[in-house]
Amino acid sequence: MAIPGTFLYSFFFIVPVCLGVYYSFTDWNGVKRTNNFVGFANYVKALTSKRFLNSIVFNLKYTFFYVILLVILATIIAMLLNNKIKGITTFRAFYFLPAVFSGVTISLIFNQVYFRVIPSFAKTLGITSLEQSLLSSKSTAMWAIMFVNLWCALPMQSILILAGLQTVPEDLLEAARIDGANRVQIFHYVTFPHLIPTLSVVLVLAVKAGLMIFDLIKVLTDGGPNNATRSVSMLIYADAFENKRYAIAMAEAIMIGIVIAAISYIQLRISNKSKTD
Repeated sequence: MAIPGTFLYSFFFIVPVCLGVYYSFTDWNGVKRTNNFVGFANYVKALTSKRFLNSIVFNLKYTFFYVILLVILATIIAMLLNNKIKGITTFRAFYFLPAVFSGVTISLIFNQVYFRVIPSFAKTLGITSLEQSLLSSKSTAMWAIMFVNLWCALPMQSILILAGLQTVPEDLLEAARIDGANRVQIFHYVTFPHLIPTLSVVLVLAVKAGLMIFDLIKVLTDGGPNNATRSVSMLIYADAFENKRYAIAMAEAIMIGIVIAAISYIQLRISNKSKTD
């Protein structure tokens, strides 16, 4: 029974990864059948490339703020959704709708919002700072993309945290209320310890999404203005399919994969230690 799944996983994941590692040590251009072994030359070129280092800095900055905002907002929304009020089930269903649409679809919608809707309202209201699209300025483009990303990601992450909130024993919450604990104390001493496993998953997913963001940037800015929003994934795509530097693109992809794996491992170790303590 496990053979079909094992075969598909090996064919579509393990084999491509192994081939990618092999080609990253060659001068393969994606076309020629023969290639030469160049060792770590592609990795050295990537690490000494200003374009790659700038993309790494952008991804780290983007991921840092994205993870903080996502976790805080998702936790707040999940706690609101956890209230037992009339109509909350219907509201949860409508709130989850953004997670149904693809990132490309949502990006195309917000592209029109940023270029047409907001500037039109800004001209009517006399707000000169918003008469230009937020995506066309280097100082606001990243935040405009992050807003769309949060709008897409919050429903799923909020639902995950909501599921974690519903695992908190009601008798512990009631006992804390009887002892006179306020909401902050209840969250800190009762709710948060039970949320650590769920928050660990949310953090890993958020970091991975921040470091691998591609579709939203491709549709909204294509890496602009003036490469201000060029992520590592965008750079890998450009090196592979536009510049035909497949071997270097493989090296870049492997390095960012190692970074994601290392960060995820550290996060899980810290969360498991906190859970044990």
